[in-house]
Parts: sequence; structure tokens; C-alpha cells
Amino acid sequence: IATLLLTALSAAVAETATFPIDIIKTRLQLAGGGAGSAVRVAADIWSKGGALGFYRGLSPAILRHLFYTPIRIVSYEHLRGAVGAEGSLAVKAFAGGASGVLAQFVASPADLIKVRMQADSRLVSQGLQPRYAGVFDALNKIIRTESILGLWRGVFPNAQRAFLVNMGELACYDQAKRFIINRKICEDNMFAHSLASVASGLSATTLSCPADVVKTRMMNQAAGRDASNAYRNSYDCLARTVKSEGVLALWKGFFPTWARLGPWQFVFWVSYERLRHASGLSSF
Repeated sequence: IATLLLTALSAAVAETATFPIDIIKTRLQLAGGGAGSAVRVAADIWSKGGALGFYRGLSPAILRHLFYTPIRIVSYEHLRGAVGAEGSLAVKAFAGGASGVLAQFVASPADLIKVRMQADSRLVSQGLQPRYAGVFDALNKIIRTESILGLWRGVFPNAQRAFLVNMGELACYDQAKRFIINRKICEDNMFAHSLASVASGLSATTLSCPADVVKTRMMNQAAGRDASNAYRNSYDCLARTVKSEGVLALWKGFFPTWARLGPWQFVFWVSYERLRHASGLSSF
């Protein structure tokens, strides 16, 4: 129970601190070929909504992490415990990926609402009414128009992304931290946690960005909305994106993603490790 609460608290802090970068990344991924730069997107968000424009969709994002992060962290620790802390990187990578998939299936509805509400900021910037007034309005409208299963729209590309993110994040952080400590680069302290978080952020971004682009685009399309041009599945979305925008489009939003994952990893892992220490728990 203590671990679940500590991970949820650490994730909420990290999500709040880095959410403005996440909304810029989402806007870049949803844009077509002429997306412009992250600076241009940020300026547009500021001009239309001010500082609060960077936090549209924060509440479902935090709600998502109340389920997603505790499940994936605790599941990974249990799987790691079953194979031993000094297990191979491949085994840890699979344990991280499997934990991420499990957590994402549970948290997918909150993730979908977050993406839809972030995408609504584009409508506001065009002088149009947003689709949703808030989390509960979005939940009600999605269930009413798309059925309860609509809350799991895009769950498969979402799960694919979660596998890759957590394979890169959890296994890389775990392995990097142990490498740093075992090679006596430094003790098990904030410096070690910071170095390991940088490595895990870069690894997770590189592996997950293509799946993240596909996931974002599929989750944003509502049932019956421009159905003639809707993506049939994640492969169709992948193929059409590459055909119309080139293979590099799969890494659209890479730097905003990395710019967010790096600080997110730092804030999360440093705060989580310190909270574990303060609670009398062993290091991750």
C-alpha cells in the first residue's frame, strides 16, 4: 500500500511539472505536414489561452497516473523479485514492458480523455468550441456517443507504446542505476538517480515515439467523425502516416517528448527514491 501511495504522489508531482511540454508534443503529433516548430505551437497556446492553456487536460492526466504508475512500478518490482535484482537486461526489459501493458489497459480511459482535451486546444485556437467542458463531460459524451468501449479506443497502440516506454524506462533506469553504483561512480544517492533517469528518458523516447504518434492520432479520432478518412487500425495509421509525411513523421514531437520525459523521469525518480527512503523502504 505504501509503495502504491508513494508512486502515485511522485507521478502527480512529475506530471504537473512537465505537463506544458506534453501538450506541445501532443499538438505537434496531431498536426499534419506543416506542423511548425514547438516554439510556434507554444506561442499559439499562450496567445489563445494564456498560462492555463498549457494545462488543459491536466486533471485526466493526473487521474491516469493514479492508476498507471502505481500498477506498472509495483508489477515491475514483483516481476523483478521473481527473477532476481541482478537478472539480465533482456529479462528486465520484458518485465518492464509487461508491467506497462497491464497498467495501460487499466488507465486507458483516462489517457483517452487527456488526449482529447489536449487536442481541443487546437479548436479553441481556431475560434471553435471545444468538444468537452471537462473530465466528466468528456466521459459522459464518449460513453453516450461511442459506447463504454469507446473509452478504450486506441488501446492497442496505447499498449504497444506502454510496452516500449516501460521497457526503455524501467529496465534502463534499473540497469543504469545498478551499473553506476556497482562501478562506484557514486553512491546510491540523488546524483545516481539523476544520471539513471537521463539514460532511461532517452531510451524510452527513442523506442516509444513511433507508437506514441500512432496512439495519439487514433485516440483523437471519435467514432463517426470524418469516418471516410478514419484510420482502420494502428497499422493503417502507421502506413498512412509514413506514406503521406515520410518515415521521420513517426518521430514527430521527439524533442518535446524527450524534453518532457527527461524532467519527468528526474522529478519522478528523485522524489520517489527520497520518499521511499523517508518511509523506511529500500531503494528501488
